[in-house]
Formats: sequence, structure tokens, C-alpha cells
Amino acid sequence: MNGAEAILKTLADNAVEVCFSNPGTSEMQMVSAFDREPRVRPVLCLFEGVATGAADGYARMAGKPGSTLLHLGAGLANGSANLHNSRRAYSPIVNIVGDHATYHRQYDAPLTSDIAGLAGPNSVWVKAGETPDQAADLTTEAIVASQTGAGGTATLILPADAAWNPASRTGPKAVVPPRPRPADGEIEAVARALKGAKKAVLLVGSGALTEAGVAAAGRLALVGVRVMVDTFTARQPRGAGRFTPDKMMYFGEMAMADLDGSDLLVLAGTQTPVAFFAYPEMPSVLVPPGCELMTLATPAQDGVWALQALADLLAAPERAVAAVEDIPDAAPTGDLTPYSIGASIARHMPAHAVISDDAVTSGLPVYLQTRGARPHDWLSLTGGAIGQGIPVAVGAAVASPGRKVLSLNGDGAAAYTVQGLWTMVRENLDVVTVIFANHAYRILNIELARTRSGNAGPQARRLLDLSDPRMDWVAMAKGFGMPATRCDTAEAFDAALARALAGHGPHLIEAVLG
Repeated sequence: MNGAEAILKTLADNAVEVCFSNPGTSEMQMVSAFDREPRVRPVLCLFEGVATGAADGYARMAGKPGSTLLHLGAGLANGSANLHNSRRAYSPIVNIVGDHATYHRQYDAPLTSDIAGLAGPNSVWVKAGETPDQAADLTTEAIVASQTGAGGTATLILPADAAWNPASRTGPKAVVPPRPRPADGEIEAVARALKGAKKAVLLVGSGALTEAGVAAAGRLALVGVRVMVDTFTARQPRGAGRFTPDKMMYFGEMAMADLDGSDLLVLAGTQTPVAFFAYPEMPSVLVPPGCELMTLATPAQDGVWALQALADLLAAPERAVAAVEDIPDAAPTGDLTPYSIGASIARHMPAHAVISDDAVTSGLPVYLQTRGARPHDWLSLTGGAIGQGIPVAVGAAVASPGRKVLSLNGDGAAAYTVQGLWTMVRENLDVVTVIFANHAYRILNIELARTRSGNAGPQARRLLDLSDPRMDWVAMAKGFGMPATRCDTAEAFDAALARALAGHGPHLIEAVLG
């Protein structure tokens, strides 16, 4: 057994079963070791941003670490945008990055880089396994670190000689400590404040947004607390039979207007809400003047338990008011818009589907239209780095083979990680990918005005426009071996979506918006 085999066996012994990979020369021992450890499934991704995003999506749905195999610092840098998103989702990921052999690093070969420095900003833990036995032990440490507290990416740097030299053992069994609970006194203080508040708001984030957390938050809504969720969350259970909270508005001034008059804001599994960007003469912190801010549970604490304990302390009813199934009978007609697409998704999406949302300006209409759809999970763009939708859908489909996955993507966002379509076809993943083709960076057209940057002239418009040349998503999908359809009316999209969701395997629909 060499170091690479010891690492894979340690992963498998600790139920880490999938490795999203884009390897190079320094990782060849790991590549070979997959043949001798069948419990870990290697999934090839043509770009590192697909691998890291897929590990994120897998972790969100599996509830345990996904893993990656990346090639040196350059490969890690390519995958960093989706590691940034996964950091904001608190997704547990064991990120294995190959390095030059220990004795070769001194020569500053062309691919030498500061891997630890590149990994640090998006990792909760970074260490290098300089010997095979050390690498095996650190694999266990990485598994634990990725799931401790709020969770996140643990990056193991693996020199090539630590992978090929003999190992004497595998890493020990991982023991993940339970999340700490807030003190009873803290729960009681929040309960007292809620009883005295006139207009209280509970903001729930990814750290508490499980099925049980949503149900507990719904109980609190029955005692007069307005419940909201963060604008972007790692995984939100939604649809008929589940409590439906409001969503924090994306634009800061809209969020402040929505919260106006609130005198208490309680945080559960999240942080103080702030505007996505700074704007002239607009606030950064989205807490109204005179509103008291209290933390029920930090993202690193057991927010679900805290919500349940708070509901019990306030003698809230045992069952929340659940959304009633509200599915349109008739197919939408006329122009193809995000709202008509949302209606079609609500009509045809099967129960227990998973939605990976990177639709940018088109996402909110679909979110609103599916409040009463069949039960499903919604995976958001947690860190704001577009190009997440397709990769997260890959990982979600690998983690949940019995569930239909729907990937919603703006055309500009999808262009970042289009290579993920190839992985969907190669792995025969049950994903329907929808491209909202408006042929523009629409969100940036909005932001140009909001930042008071002036009217777009000819040169500025060229940086916001995607229509010259227009991307042919049907041709691109077919080039990767994926069946694809183009639609430009609501009727055509409704029929195409019904066919795609009734079948099995990958399919792409290019939705040409007016």
C-alpha cells in the first residue's frame, strides 16, 4: 500500500464515497489507486471549477463530505470561485491538491506555486502530508475539520512522493464533535425579547435551514414572529406541506423597506445581514435604525436545536402552517418569460426534485412561482460567484440518484462552467438544464445604474452584451453529447419541459427570452 492508496482507503472507511477530479502528472498515483479502492467513485470534470462546485452540490445533498482531486496550485486557482461559494454554504469538502515531490519543490519548476496561500482564503483547514503515513493521518483530520462547527473546505496538500512511497497504515476513524448548543440563558434572553417586541423578525440561514429547522421556524411564526431566510441559502426545503418563510430582499434599499418598523431581529444559523455591494448613500448593514439585534445561534452552533428550544420555551403550537399545493392547471401561453417558465416548472416538477439556481435575474420569478409546487429542495448561489448552477447540479445528481435535478442558469453564468454538461452525459445524470438566454449580463445593466456609473455608451455596452455573437446552447449541448431543445414561446417551453422531466438522463432547454 502506498500513500495514495492509504488516503483513498481512509476516505472510504469514513464514508467519503465520491471524488470529483481533474488530475495531472503529480496526481497519477492517486489516479492509479482508484483501481484498488472501488468504494470511492472518481468523477472526471473537464474544469476544476466544475469539480469544486460538484463537490459542493454533493455535500449539500448528501449531508457528508464530497472530495476533490486537483492539480497543483494552478488547478486549485481554477476551482477557487466555486470553493468561495461552498465556503458561504458551509459545505464539507475534502479538497486534495497534488504538489511536486518534496525534493523537487526547491527547484521552482514551472508549476510550482504557494498552494497553501491559494487554499487559505476558502479553507477552514490547510495542511500538507509530507510522508505517506502523515498524509493518511491528515486525511482523517481533514474529514473531521470539514464537518466541525459550521463546516467547510479542508485542503490536504499531497506531494507526489508522499503518494508513491509505501505507507504503513491508513488514517484513524474520524470522530466529528457535535455542534455546540447555545446556553439555556441565551435562549431564554431571546424568548424574553420576543415577548416584548412589537414587530419581531427571525432570520434563518443555511446553518439552521434543515427540514426540522424550517418546521421549528414555522412554529415560531404562529406566535407572531415574522420568519425570513437569507437571500441565498445552501439548501432550503420548500413546497407543499412545508412552512414557507419570506426571503430577504437582494437589493439593500428593498430589504430595508421590507424590514422597516421592525424592533427586533433574531439571527439563527446566520450572520448580520449586509448589502451585497456598497452603493453611494446607501447603508451597508441591513438592520433598520432602532432595531435590536440578537443571535439565537451562530452558523457554527446547533441552530436547529436552538429553534426547537425557543419554540418550546414560547409554547408555540407543535405544527407550523404548511404551504398548500398550488399547481397551475393550464399551460402558460404567449411570450416566454421567467414567470411563465416558473409556472411550467411548478406544473411539471416531480415531488422531491432538486433545483440548482444560478439563474441570476431570472431566478426570483421561478422561486416565487414554485412556493406551492410539489416538495423540493432549492440550492442557491451562496457566494455570488456565478458559474455554480451546472456544477452544483452535477454533485446533487450524484448524491441523489433517485431524484430529478433541475439546473437553472443565466446564459452568462452557464458559460463559466459549460464543461459540466459533458460530465452530466458521461455519468448519465438525471439533470434537466435550463438556460435563460437573454443574451446579456442583465444584472450588470441594473448595477450600472444603481452604482451611479452613468449611462452605458458604445464601449460600456460591449462589456454587458452577449448577443454578438449569440451563443448557440443547443449546438454546445449536442457537442457534449446531450439532447437539447430551443424554445421561444411559453407553450413550446411547457411542452419541452414536460418531455424532459418525464424522461431520464441529461437534457438541455435553451429558453430564448424576449
